[in-house]
Amino acid sequence: MIDRRTLLRSGMLAASSAAISFSSKLALAETVTLPFGNGERPLIKYPQKRPLIGLTSRPPQLETPFSVFNEGVITPNDAFFVRYHLADIPLEIDPDTFSVDIQGRVDKPLKLSLAEIKNMPAIELVAVNQCSGNSRGFFDPRVGGGQLANGAMGNARWKGVPLKAVLDKAGVQAGAKQVVFDALDGPVSDRTPDFAKALDVDHARDGDVMLAYAMNGEDLPVLNGYPLRLIVPGYYGTYWVKHLNEITVIDTVFDNFWMKSAYRIPDNDCNCVEPGTAPKATIPINKFTVRSFLTNLVDGAKVKAGAETTLRGIAFDGGSGIKEVAVSTDGGQTWTPSRLGENLGRYSFREWTSIVKLPAGAHELKVRATSNDGQTQPLQPLWNPAGYLRNVVETYRVVAA
Repeated sequence: MIDRRTLLRSGMLAASSAAISFSSKLALAETVTLPFGNGERPLIKYPQKRPLIGLTSRPPQLETPFSVFNEGVITPNDAFFVRYHLADIPLEIDPDTFSVDIQGRVDKPLKLSLAEIKNMPAIELVAVNQCSGNSRGFFDPRVGGGQLANGAMGNARWKGVPLKAVLDKAGVQAGAKQVVFDALDGPVSDRTPDFAKALDVDHARDGDVMLAYAMNGEDLPVLNGYPLRLIVPGYYGTYWVKHLNEITVIDTVFDNFWMKSAYRIPDNDCNCVEPGTAPKATIPINKFTVRSFLTNLVDGAKVKAGAETTLRGIAFDGGSGIKEVAVSTDGGQTWTPSRLGENLGRYSFREWTSIVKLPAGAHELKVRATSNDGQTQPLQPLWNPAGYLRNVVETYRVVAA
């Protein structure tokens, strides 16, 4: 009988060795075209995943087909997007010997096994994970980086241990400023900076940041961080470190490449600059902007004129929760509040529905969310040179006939 470890190892080794040839076959046989220039992508099948939109194969970067978000407010594990920075990803992980080191400015350095973490009091939290570069492909003028459409996001029910409990167990010393997170994946060249991220101590100990070992009631998929990943609700996925095995408390501000140089946004009220210009000052990317999408109709859809048409979609923000989702059927001239669905928590997707009757002809549908802290989506897209934070009101052109 093949045990789980053997299955994971063989599955991931097969994925690693077959990724390039497999993706090149699919690029010819089965592709999708994303709605921007040079948008043709292969559909790639990895172990534990349904066919997803392939951006790169080494390391794997996989985008969720947008139709998945109409299946339900929780994104299935096999459809959840994948984003790696470094190509040396762990292919052999033994859950029986895996451990996490808690070190640095602590009273009692710890080495916790996966079993010990699972024996601690657990919490569950529904939260969106969204790649910082989600929707980058729509930026105009175009910017460098992965040219993603709107599918580099997902909403899951995470189970694990509050990071606060682990840090309290180790005893954070006075004067500590940040907590640094490192993992099993690494660079293939010593000239490439190792991927590590940091949070301020107060944020790390807020009770919501967690060490998750389960996702939607199952072990984390390998490509989503098995056996343990950091969950930072409301913050972009760059902080959600996968395969987490090292936590270090420091008394300085962490200044590695991935904090000091990469993942930076303009330091102003809109976190934006005029297209083609550079910001005067930057800060690390942090919370999500408020967003909403229509999920059951695509741009260019046809509906029956004069009949009741149900519109359905999702909305989310950085953690205050969704107050309202409004729909316009006349290109933004007038707005009507939709009906909000079940509230799964302030970090989750919030489903919304609206029933409209469209007369014969062409129509521009727009969707705009407002968060509980008063933030709303702009009618015109904001721009920054890294292609982050896109949250313009989405427009869907439909024809009623």
